Amino acid sequence: MREVDRRSHYSRRIFLQGAATAVPVVAAIGAAGIEDAWSADATALTPATLKTLVKMARDIYPHDFLGDNYYITAVKPWDGKAAADPALKAMFEDGVRRLDQDAKDRHKLAYAQVPWEADRVVLLQGIEQTSFFKTLRGDLVVSLYNQESLWPKFGYEGSSAEHGGYISRGFNDIDWLQKV
Repeated sequence: MREVDRRSHYSRRIFLQGAATAVPVVAAIGAAGIEDAWSADATALTPATLKTLVKMARDIYPHDFLGDNYYITAVKPWDGKAAADPALKAMFEDGVRRLDQDAKDRHKLAYAQVPWEADRVVLLQGIEQTSFFKTLRGDLVVSLYNQESLWPKFGYEGSSAEHGGYISRGFNDIDWLQKV
């Protein structure tokens, strides 16, 4: 019977060699921005467009208690839709270009870099009658709020049909109204 020594045989030298190769990789990722890494695998829309769309989503449906990951999840499918439909891609790119130009005219910055939400909301109000804004707002209602991982944050327990419906599941549990 052969005995195997299960102890790790890492020396200080091997550790330092591994750390030396890891530092440039981490520095490269840090330079690109870890928070922006999700937009790098875009196929149709540019990463800058996707970042602007996420900022717009956060400004259209603002919830301070939600992380950007929920907004990113809501926006990422638009890249696939834009790849399938050139007219939709043009609408997204042109809409973001116009919004960025409005932001540069007013604040000398691109929309996503305007620091104050109130200033970004004013910019959004300037385009709220465009088909770009209406499409974005309409799609966000579904793509943002239909994430099951998000429901508990709003107190929504999900569908009740499989549990007997709302009548048996808290329909009459209103404790904030006075009894008549």
